[in-house]
Amino acid sequence: MNFIRKYTMKLPSRALDPRNTLFWGSRHSFNPPWCEHELFCKSKDFLLNSNKNSQFHAYPSRFLGFQRLINNAQKSNCFPSSVLAQSRAVPMPYGLSVNAMVASKPKSLVGEEIPTDEDENNRKNIREGLEEGKSGVSIDSDMEKEAWNLLRDAVVTYCGYPVGTVAANDPGDTQPLNYDQVFIRDFVPSALAFLLKGEGEIVKIFLLHTLHLQSWEKTVDCYSPGQGLMPASFKVRTVPIDDNKFEEVLDPDFGESAIGRVAPVDSGLWWIILLRAYVKITGDYSLQERVDVQTGMKLILNLCLADGFDMFPSLLVTDGSCMIDRRMGIHGHPLEIQALFYAALRSSREMLSVNEGSNNLVRAINNRLNALSFHIREYYWVDMKKINEIYRYKTEEYSMDATNKFNIYPEQIPSWLVDWIPEEGGYLIGNLQPAHMDFRFFTLGNLWSIVSSLGTPKQNEVILNLIENKWDDIVGHMPLKICYPAVENEEWRIITGSDPKNTPWSYHNGGSWPTLLWQFTLACIKMGRSEPAQKAIALAEKRLSRDHWPEYYDTQSGKFIGKQSRLYQTWTNAGFLTSKMMVKNPEMASMLFWDEDLELLEICVCAHSKSGRIRCSRGAAKAQILV
Repeated sequence: MNFIRKYTMKLPSRALDPRNTLFWGSRHSFNPPWCEHELFCKSKDFLLNSNKNSQFHAYPSRFLGFQRLINNAQKSNCFPSSVLAQSRAVPMPYGLSVNAMVASKPKSLVGEEIPTDEDENNRKNIREGLEEGKSGVSIDSDMEKEAWNLLRDAVVTYCGYPVGTVAANDPGDTQPLNYDQVFIRDFVPSALAFLLKGEGEIVKIFLLHTLHLQSWEKTVDCYSPGQGLMPASFKVRTVPIDDNKFEEVLDPDFGESAIGRVAPVDSGLWWIILLRAYVKITGDYSLQERVDVQTGMKLILNLCLADGFDMFPSLLVTDGSCMIDRRMGIHGHPLEIQALFYAALRSSREMLSVNEGSNNLVRAINNRLNALSFHIREYYWVDMKKINEIYRYKTEEYSMDATNKFNIYPEQIPSWLVDWIPEEGGYLIGNLQPAHMDFRFFTLGNLWSIVSSLGTPKQNEVILNLIENKWDDIVGHMPLKICYPAVENEEWRIITGSDPKNTPWSYHNGGSWPTLLWQFTLACIKMGRSEPAQKAIALAEKRLSRDHWPEYYDTQSGKFIGKQSRLYQTWTNAGFLTSKMMVKNPEMASMLFWDEDLELLEICVCAHSKSGRIRCSRGAAKAQILV
């Protein structure tokens, strides 16, 4: 029997109705009974009222912000069986209200039955399945066997269950920093590898545990990051309780420990995308229908769709808030976030339970999808024709009918672009803001624009054409460049702040990242062009195992292992495995991408007049950009 389904809590019908106030909150106890069975737990009163002689005070530097760690333990799946009764009502937009309650005897989201021998057998079977690789998918090469062994060695367990994979698992690394944590972003290729291999249980456990780590706490300098924020990563820690007894807790990082202390914007988007992938591949639609999963999804969407001062439909973010996690001049509206945002919105529209309580949210999703697709397709696209238009732009245009809507100065066109852009080809630029266009080619954003159908069918074809046309620049000796070209000299000093890790053609400044291989493969399969993906996989096969699965490669052609690259990087070998399996089984891969949604082309607020905005058909827009 499925160990999670076995303990599904029997909720009253009123609690199951999303229109009503929920009796639980994502910040509170999700306390599987086997945790209390296996771990020695004391009450929260004991933890919070420890006197000066307590072992917590004896080791004040062991945990940063121990009060927050205790609060996070309350949110995690293993928490003491007795806590103070309290409740907090939190109003949310779009009709969602969460009544976060902790009872004096907290009820687990998955029930309160006493663990049985069958539970231990289930746990053992999951571990053995991960170790032995029971599946119908064939393993063709020694390299793939090695990659699977490394992936299984990277699995992290919590309360005896696999809950994710560490970012890197290099036995020779004496300073792992945060590479020994489970990152939501990094786990996605690992999750897809397990899903494609028929081992979906670890993905389900990961989704549920990270869901209950959603932010409801104040963090850096007493400012709240916003309800619904998903952590960048988490770590399983063993906390001393009393009398040589210990407890496992999940300690999430919302950016308060990150370089630059930037909260992750993309974690929640990846979480929603992975949830859809799990449901589509496993057919376990009961997971997306759970009250906690529905609520967690709504919290992420409410955070992303909240009204602000920004006039654009794209998501406004700061530098370092995504895969490019250091200052690289991508603050504003980076393409990577917009493509992931679009994919998450489309995923949510598929999975949200439509009822009276969610109608407003569904309407907001549709409106944003419409506006975002038009905005990116129209204003982010560049080819030779568009660059020539920009070259002849008039500036300082003040009117509703202005051609140069963002006041872009022609002098911004970089000299490298004039010779680099092919006559027949184009791509989506990296960023767009008032008086600023970032003309760099960012691979992840362009690939996800293809995967999610954020670009038009013609644009998607042309992006792949560009990659093939500029193969030496974007792929080189190791797929794929994270961006092209690198910023150098004075521009590097200004944009990166003289970052010694983001030197030209290294790390995020033009480095080559093998983990992008699976996303390139998925984009190629979607467009019915598997040959470029197979060519890129063949390049990776020549070096990844020999080079001990590095995090990234340096130099303009990707010849050298990155100067600060971690070895045995999990998402490197997981991305390789996922790519191999998708090429072998393109039908399964087809569950992971989106086709063009013609409904989005029919309704949109896209026209302006002197009297204000009017609702219109997108016939004119289709004629203009669907070519």
